[in-house]
Amino acid sequence: MKIRLRRASKRLDETATAPIGTRADRRRVMPQYMLPKRRLTAFAGRIASREGGRRTLTTIRWFVRKYGVDMSEAVEPDVARYGSFNAFFTRALKPGARPLAVSALISPVDGSISQFGRIEHDRILQAKGHRYSTTALVGGDAKLASLFHDGHFATLYLSPRDYHRIHMPCDGRLLRMIHVPGDLFSVNPTTARGVPGLFARNERVVCVFETPDDREPFVFVLVGATIVGSMATVWHGVINAPRATRVREWLYGAGEADDLVLRQGDEMGRFLLGSTVVMLFPKAPLVFNPAWEPGRAIRFGEAMAERAVASA
Repeated sequence: MKIRLRRASKRLDETATAPIGTRADRRRVMPQYMLPKRRLTAFAGRIASREGGRRTLTTIRWFVRKYGVDMSEAVEPDVARYGSFNAFFTRALKPGARPLAVSALISPVDGSISQFGRIEHDRILQAKGHRYSTTALVGGDAKLASLFHDGHFATLYLSPRDYHRIHMPCDGRLLRMIHVPGDLFSVNPTTARGVPGLFARNERVVCVFETPDDREPFVFVLVGATIVGSMATVWHGVINAPRATRVREWLYGAGEADDLVLRQGDEMGRFLLGSTVVMLFPKAPLVFNPAWEPGRAIRFGEAMAERAVASA
């Protein structure tokens, strides 16, 4: 494994500052520009990782009631058995709670669909009337972004009530991981409509894979947000604690010890509080689940897309 460091680019692509959403959406997100988001996030992370105590149990019970969390699906359904809020939030599900569909690509998370579809050359749809660039999303690496020109994307939002472990949509061999420092806006639907270039300006972890058989690349981006204490992967652990100011990159697969292949449905990471994942796939015949539409609730393991056979 090799590690690289480089400065984070402050440049947004040319459309990222254009007003988007309704005037009401922009009014609702305006306070986020003034909030001390990084300090709030650091404070929330300390509270969430605090071990034990009556206050932790009271917080967990309040959270379960407020968001209607179904604890019957958890391996440990007794909230009193969780040592910290983070342990509760990243709880494991019972075996069989999320059966895997027979599909080329499955949903990697519980959550809701923000947007999905074709990448228009290098532009990803964020909200109606607004797109941002694949280059900005992956941290400024134009060569990496070019692999997905005219390809496909899916953006999935995890709300606070959702299961927060992230799984593989298909088999993948890990090639690179890039941590891109950035802002910490909320990633809820209102903010997605009101903040230009949201997913390309927030802190994020870009995981680059290839399929083991045909070596087709795909990208999995974990997007941070306000009060998201940290993001973690199964091969690295927590990535953004303490938060860095430079882009950090890890290269894998240089030797047998670095050769990491994850199978469809395997856990690949988790959010310590809710956020969003963005997936990029290259130009190739791909047909999304016809039941999918923006705003629809989804579950880990359900069919996401099939690789269609190209017509002659």
